[in-house]
Amino acid sequence: MTSAAPADTREAARAALRELVGRPDADFHDGQYEAIAALVEGRRRALVVQRTGWGKSAVYFVATLLLRRQGAGPTVLVSPLLALMRDQIAAAERAGVRAVAINSTNAHEWSDVLGQLDRDEVDVLLVSPERLNNPAFREQQLPALVRRIGMLVVDEAHCISDWGHDFRPDYRRLRDLIAQMPADVPVLATTATANSRVVADVAEQLGSLQAGGEAAGDAGAEPVLTIRGPLARTSLRLGVLRLRDSASRLAWLLSHIDDLPGSGIIYTLTVAAAVDTARLLRDHGHDVRAYTGQTDTEERTESEGMLKRNEVKALVATSALGMGFDKPDLGFVLHLGAPSSPVAYYQQVGRAGRASESADVLLLPGVEDRDIWHYFATASMPDRERAERVIGALGDAPISTPALEAMVDIRRTPLELLLKVLDVDGAVRRVQGGWVATGEPWTYDAERYERIAAERLAEQQHMIEYEQTDGCRMEFLQRSLDDDTAAPCGRCDNCAGGWFPREIGESASTQAAQSLDRVGIPIEPRRAWPTGADRLDVPVKGRIPADEQAGEGRALARLTDLGWGGALRELFAAGASDVVVTPQLLQACIRVLAGWGWDERPVAVVAMPSRSHPLLVDSLARGLADVGRLPYLGALEPIGGGPTGQPGGNSVFRLAGLWDRFSAQHLDVPPGPVLLVDDLVDSRWTMTVAARVLRQAGATQVLPFALALRG
Repeated sequence: MTSAAPADTREAARAALRELVGRPDADFHDGQYEAIAALVEGRRRALVVQRTGWGKSAVYFVATLLLRRQGAGPTVLVSPLLALMRDQIAAAERAGVRAVAINSTNAHEWSDVLGQLDRDEVDVLLVSPERLNNPAFREQQLPALVRRIGMLVVDEAHCISDWGHDFRPDYRRLRDLIAQMPADVPVLATTATANSRVVADVAEQLGSLQAGGEAAGDAGAEPVLTIRGPLARTSLRLGVLRLRDSASRLAWLLSHIDDLPGSGIIYTLTVAAAVDTARLLRDHGHDVRAYTGQTDTEERTESEGMLKRNEVKALVATSALGMGFDKPDLGFVLHLGAPSSPVAYYQQVGRAGRASESADVLLLPGVEDRDIWHYFATASMPDRERAERVIGALGDAPISTPALEAMVDIRRTPLELLLKVLDVDGAVRRVQGGWVATGEPWTYDAERYERIAAERLAEQQHMIEYEQTDGCRMEFLQRSLDDDTAAPCGRCDNCAGGWFPREIGESASTQAAQSLDRVGIPIEPRRAWPTGADRLDVPVKGRIPADEQAGEGRALARLTDLGWGGALRELFAAGASDVVVTPQLLQACIRVLAGWGWDERPVAVVAMPSRSHPLLVDSLARGLADVGRLPYLGALEPIGGGPTGQPGGNSVFRLAGLWDRFSAQHLDVPPGPVLLVDDLVDSRWTMTVAARVLRQAGATQVLPFALALRG
């Protein structure tokens, strides 16, 4: 492998840059060539922290082209999101860089990709961090790839740091990859959203173990080169508009969405809010689409393309549409509800105005934001007791995640996250067939997690301060990222005055109120028993017999809904008193029943025995029975003290805690459909078990109804 002289490298790099951007006069931004030279000439590790639109991808694509010309192997680019991968592949193609991906959505292409790698027909291989820890990939493909790797690129590198706003445990596995690489392989980490604490953490991790397994302090090991630039986004016009409630925010959006420039993104904090907002806008003639983590891959790809081609006014999205989404002329970003930190907010608004002189960024915060922040913050933190339970359940023989669920009372999603954290900590390992314990000593780092939790709370308070500041908003965001070049922008609402209208049309207010007053959410019945129920002495498996199943049910609303969700959250808040159902709630429930459209009308009403809200459930059941002129049979009888365990557990343990805990023997259940009334549906196992009991007692169908659906 020959190395070019510095002058030759600069000219070759400039030529590659011009080919990449398609402009014969293009030249490097401050810091771009320095990073390229460190990688190509110095074979160093570099951390680049630069604003969105600065050209971080140009650094690794140009460096890749130069390294490949010198005979180096392919670049491995670790990228966290599918949308980001798709845009990176498109950008690579424009630059003449041959890029391919291995991720969860293209398994049918993996053999072709591996063949291209074997034939040296790939310049850049994009992989997700999760794929690096897949046992088959780790054991069968990674060793050969490591021997030939020309450069490692870690995009969105703030995900490495658990101080970062978007920490992902799988990113920690990059330490293992670096340790296996030849010593002269350069490493580049890039991000636009890292404060000094995160920068130091990422640099420490990049430098803590040198390629080839050398310790960082070994002779000849150079420190990580950190290149930080100013983070001001001069094209963005920031603003905050505080309105009294969800109805007002939606009414403002209905009134003014057409006033927003071009096409853009409307961010919400929850999936339900994204879906409901998109539906409202579509119902009133606005061309928008919902985009969430629950949107299937094909629809996501189609929606991204439509936004890029300006075929829709907006995507109404959760944070699933975020890092790296590349539409240079995105005209606006609007938030219905604030992210939990200024750093996360900066990252999302950075989608706008990348190649235009002006783009509008407006935040409409909500009173419910703090509750949502708290939920997501606590959901992502490992719990000592749960971790010890998982480690204790694992041994030398692989145990699959579903089988492990039957041994520890943890739901699938938090269990998978906890396993990733324990894997990174070295306590467990993912292998073919499941998970095993490593036998390595492990202790819960309580002090560390307490510090992180405190930092999260501080970030949330900082976001409130952003909403309330009378100073420059861009300067505030820059200071949140420890940018010492922060200065007033002269463009935001505080610098130049409010640039957005405040009035709300009367018809828009009516439309928003009607949308938020919609009621009736389907409750899908369980069709199969959970795997491993027999391990807990519940004698069932496979599909639930048709004559024991519940029918499709209804809930008044989700707890996360923008409309009735607020009243329901107050009703079910920790420490809230048990009360009789209000006339307003009862009337809303009656509207749900009126619009249900069941095949056969119920012949009786039965209540669930509730420990926390007996008055609420009983009064609701009686009220519905009175209005429907149906007999109220009373509540199911708890057996042996009623259900055991805690709500929120996984399916196997939840079912075990409910099995043989209800009786309908004291009820004179008539043949025909029975309306089964409860307060809150979470796992759906309570309704499933109760429906089985009622059907065995003579009901021909059971129609579950609840005030609220969690999730």
